[in-house]
Amino acid sequence: MEFVLDPPYGIGPLRLGLTADEARTALAFLGPLPANPTGGLMIHRPSGLSLGVGFGAGPTSGRVNAIEAGRPDSPGDTVTFRNVNLFELPALTVVERLSEHARWTPDDDGFVANDLFLALWRPFAADDDPDEEEGYYFQSVLVARPGYNDTPAEAAARAAAGQPPGY
Repeated sequence: MEFVLDPPYGIGPLRLGLTADEARTALAFLGPLPANPTGGLMIHRPSGLSLGVGFGAGPTSGRVNAIEAGRPDSPGDTVTFRNVNLFELPALTVVERLSEHARWTPDDDGFVANDLFLALWRPFAADDDPDEEEGYYFQSVLVARPGYNDTPAEAAARAAAGQPPGY
């Protein structure tokens, strides 16, 4: 199955702003949910692809404010953005191909496109060693609601400007 990123709205059928019940229903359609999830909700598909949602606090309490996909272990599922497979290509190739669509900022061993509320992550950089899969390829992608990573000052400025705190 192909999961298409649609920042800042979601990944495939998982949408930012869903209630917990709506998110649970959407995830259960994609794979089995743990009987007693703690914190956010997450599933693991047969390919090894993980899909999880996190919930907001304050004005966005009880609503999905972030969706994360983790790299699959085997074929069957893909995660794409602008027709680029985020987990199949080397990390630096992904960033290069997506640079015409967003401004990517290095962030530890990943990259962030703040204007899209999108983050690509790997545990460490091993840009020149394809045998080191955890560093050569991205391991996860996060799509978040506007304001997800605001500092308190940025949140206050957003509120003062009359902008919503998120979904």
